[in-house]
Amino acid sequence: MDTLELRTRTTTRTRDGGIPLTGPDVERFLSDLGEKGRSPDTLLRYRRSLDRLYEVLPEDKRLRRGSLAQCREKLLEAGFATRTVNLIMSVGNTYAAYMGHREYQLSGVMQPEKKLYPELTRAEYHHLLQVAKLMDRERVFLIVKLFASADMPVQELAKVTVEAAKAGTVTVVSGNVAQSIHLPPCLCREMLSYADRNGIYRGPIFLTKEGVPMSRTYVTSAISDLCGLAKIPREKGNPRALRRLYLANKKAVEDNIALLVEQALDRQLEQEQLTIAWDTETE
Repeated sequence: MDTLELRTRTTTRTRDGGIPLTGPDVERFLSDLGEKGRSPDTLLRYRRSLDRLYEVLPEDKRLRRGSLAQCREKLLEAGFATRTVNLIMSVGNTYAAYMGHREYQLSGVMQPEKKLYPELTRAEYHHLLQVAKLMDRERVFLIVKLFASADMPVQELAKVTVEAAKAGTVTVVSGNVAQSIHLPPCLCREMLSYADRNGIYRGPIFLTKEGVPMSRTYVTSAISDLCGLAKIPREKGNPRALRRLYLANKKAVEDNIALLVEQALDRQLEQEQLTIAWDTETE
């Protein structure tokens, strides 16, 4: 971008009150990065970061002074990791500079906080499901059960399709590695029943009223609202807390199985001792 074009764009955007985070400008931004040698994977990460930034911007979808700081708080409230939020803010800063508005940039990088997150108990989880049933909120009922029953990344929720529920597995990609996630049969039956009654015969099961896959912020908001109705602290109402509950339950089961294996081996050795033990009695 030459100096004249940059100056013209800056003047125009300032009069308009901010800079848009919409199609043409984003495409030019990404195209410019590609011409500068950014890899396809990097461009994909930039696009995803801008998409997430777009989701939490106000309705006019424009960056202004203080917009990135507000977006950062919304992303953190939605359960995004500090590292992910830092990446999104970095991309937002780069975009603001490209558009000629460095004054819209956000300074400083957050350090990951080592803090204890509030734990959702098994009893609170059951209460959430009961309240969802009582309030006839089947979709959020199934979402809560999904994140508490499978190690499902919230950003991959759109991959929970009718086809995946029929197969009992979802394939997601984490760190360029494909991973197959098991879906409990009882949950699959409930999801397929819900999909059939709502006219969803293929593709993603969890959709908004507009018929598009639910975003991460949408999911977190739905679970948080359910916590409010159930008189459970809202900070426990997010996919991260449900995933920790799942992992804790899984570890408890694995520990119990390990103990049973040790006990079974001990019994086997005791039986063998009856015939092949060394005489340990003292004379």
